[in-house]
Parts: sequence; C-alpha cells; structure tokens
Amino acid sequence: MSQLSRYRNHRFARPVLLAFGLLLAGGLFSAANAAAESLRAEPIAISADKSTLIKEGKEIFNRGCSSCHGLNAEGAGAAPSLIGVGSASVDFQVATGRMPMADMSQQAARKAPLYDEYETAALAAYVASLAPGPASVTNEELAWERDGNAASGGTLFRNNCAMCHNLAGQGGALTKGKYAPTVMGVEARHIYEAMITGPQAMPVFGDKIISPEEKLDIIKWIKAMESEPSLGGASLGRVGPVTEGLLAWTLGLGLLIGIAVWLTAKAK
Repeated sequence: MSQLSRYRNHRFARPVLLAFGLLLAGGLFSAANAAAESLRAEPIAISADKSTLIKEGKEIFNRGCSSCHGLNAEGAGAAPSLIGVGSASVDFQVATGRMPMADMSQQAARKAPLYDEYETAALAAYVASLAPGPASVTNEELAWERDGNAASGGTLFRNNCAMCHNLAGQGGALTKGKYAPTVMGVEARHIYEAMITGPQAMPVFGDKIISPEEKLDIIKWIKAMESEPSLGGASLGRVGPVTEGLLAWTLGLGLLIGIAVWLTAKAK
C-alpha cells in the first residue's frame, strides 16, 4: 500500500495518467466506430408477388409507421408525408436502421435495422403504390465493379460531396447540430438511393446532375477508399488536420512539459 502511495505522488504520475486516458478514449472511439460501420443486414430472396408485398407492407406500416406518418402516409406532426417518395427512400431509411426512430427532432443515424429484408421490401412496395417516386435498386443491379471508374468517381465526389462528407468520405459537421455521416461501409444500393432521394439535409442528385453511370463511378471510388491502406501510418480517422494537429499538440506539449519538469527536478 505504501508503494502504491509513493507512485501516486510521483511527479510523473499525472502526465502518465493523462496520456493513458487519451489513449483509452481514442481506442474506445475507434472500436465503437468500427462496430457501427460493420452493421449490415443479411440480404434474403424476395419471392412474393407485388400485390402480396403491398398488402403486407400496408399492415406493417399501420403497426409501426402510421403513428408518425399518418394512417394514409400523409404526414402528421414532425413526420413528413411519404406520398411520392418512392420505394428508394423507404429502402434507404428502413434498411439502414434510420427509420423507425423514437425522436423525430433528432437526426436519424445509421444503426441495426428493425425490419428484415422482406419487411423492408413490403414497406417499400406499399409506399411506392401510393404515388410514383424513385425506385429502389439492388446491389446486383448496380454493376459498379465492372462499369465504374474510380478516378472519375473521385473527381465527382470531390466536386459534389466532399464539402459535407469530407475529402476521404469520413463525414463531417454541418450547421445547427447536424452532420454528414461517413460513407464508408455503406452498401452500394444505399449510396445510390441516397443520391436519388436526398435524405435529410442531403440534396437530390438527379440523373441530369449526376448521370447513372457517374453514380456508379462514385460508388466505385468509395469502395476503393474503403480498402485503401493508410501508407503514412495511423489514419487517425482520415478526418483531416484536426486530429493530426490535436495529436501533435498533445504529444508535443506533453513531451515539453515532461522535459520542463525533469529539468526543474534536476536543478533542485
């Protein structure tokens, strides 16, 4: 016990504890971020006919969605109308776990989906039956690996997306407490659907703004970024000079403080 007390009162105890706390916080953040990006729903075959999907989708909607969006999807209170949003918007919001959500005043975040692939397809079919809108796609329909051009996609991403999602696609802060989420670890179909529906603060990138072929280029660039190694060492989240500067100041100042304390002790 006396030994522990002696170490606790050591002049280097506080700097060491501070450094340990920073390393622990950074490790926990990285682990939580990696876990969030790995959340994906396993796809299953949708074999039901369209009329059956619409009927079942309406039942699911009445149970889980109508309290916010209204019995006829006309919108109610904080929840918007779903008439005319199409199946693409439903597939993006529900399959990524953004909907349903408990507090409509908060920004919807990606999480584990509440509904499985079949239930999501049924909901999308029902909403699509209410009025024409952007159609959902499947990963198999998007031949981005064959037809996409990563170099062109990188240019398109920097010109149209980087101001919100960061040059490396890691996401970034927006105004009024909102944020642009990371695009890393997102399924190709959800990236495509986000571009054609414009969820939340994101603008709609119609085919006249970014063509379907160019959308595939962007997807290919994003997927290439996911697998790109960090040749310079620790990536630090790839969010730019903020984390790099924080690390440099933390380690640099910590080292200078340690040297100053050591020199002072030596002088005594």
